[in-house]
Amino acid sequence: MKLGFGLYRHMLNQQHYDFARQCGATAVIVHLVDYFKTDETVAKDQPVGGLNGWGFAGDAEKIWSVEELVALKKEINDAGLELYGIENFDPAHWHDILLDGPKRAAQIDKVKQTLRNIGAAGIPVMGYNFSLAGVAGRKHGPIGRGNATVCYMDGIDASNQTPIKKGMVWNMIYAGKLDEEVLPFISHDELWRRLQNFLQEVTPVAEEAGVQLAGHPDDPPLERVRQQPRLVYQPHMFERVLAAKPSPSNGLELCLGTVAEMTEGCVYDTVDRYSKNKAAAYIHLRNVNGKVPHYRETFIDEGDIDVLRVLRILKKNNYQGLVIPDHAPQMACDAPWYAGMAFAMGYLKAAMQAAERPV
Repeated sequence: MKLGFGLYRHMLNQQHYDFARQCGATAVIVHLVDYFKTDETVAKDQPVGGLNGWGFAGDAEKIWSVEELVALKKEINDAGLELYGIENFDPAHWHDILLDGPKRAAQIDKVKQTLRNIGAAGIPVMGYNFSLAGVAGRKHGPIGRGNATVCYMDGIDASNQTPIKKGMVWNMIYAGKLDEEVLPFISHDELWRRLQNFLQEVTPVAEEAGVQLAGHPDDPPLERVRQQPRLVYQPHMFERVLAAKPSPSNGLELCLGTVAEMTEGCVYDTVDRYSKNKAAAYIHLRNVNGKVPHYRETFIDEGDIDVLRVLRILKKNNYQGLVIPDHAPQMACDAPWYAGMAFAMGYLKAAMQAAERPV
């Protein structure tokens, strides 16, 4: 298995490539969506926004071209890293796929071309999160060990229950401004129908392009967030994603912190199942205490997940993919994000080395 690093759009530069390598990473997952176009964002360690979302979606007319993807890959390769995958489509490019709106057919064509471009650039994985509410309903504050700043959930409140206004989906404003009307409420079956149609249409293109799609579970894993249904909020629901279009190109992004927050199932059984059957395209490995709707993210050494046990399962199943700490607590110093990520990476590096040794 490989130790990797996740980089947001504003981190795609030599300083962060060097930092990733210094932490022991050999590959990166990059975010090309800019989540930080708003004053409401609390910090740039990860996107955190209020009821009006993270910020504004990108250019609806401009998809990622082969040329810019090849240039980015070369830049990352020249820094000594592998460009393993991209995480998340821009809501500007697929909001009506999520919403089943009037531009759906045109946006399906754009997503197909995006996948062709990613494949032509030699990038093997495209992560996505098929969600209307996105990552919503969490808080952010100094409640971690030693007053470290972490994300957490402390019950169901307005941030979970307030309906989403039209003009926003997946936490980002795509229409220029928000409408006063709210999104119509839909059933779980309707959202599953939308996902199944999406996968049936785009997975064959991904397969031809040599790209593996990687579906992310819902974070936080509640049945509904902001009165909209969720798809994967229990571990057994991963099976329905894979069954929607059986293919080596229809895979999963296993976010183990999210799985640990779920009220059913077992993290270790989930890791074993989806690393054994090659469905896990890559793995987010962070730690948490508790279950929804009461949990907090923790330092990687102190949560409910036995990290070494996870890595030994991956080793047993000959998992060859990427493991990254998607985010980490911020530490009390002049560079809180860097310190938190360095701690997580150092722990993962040592745990991987231990997992490689015979028990």
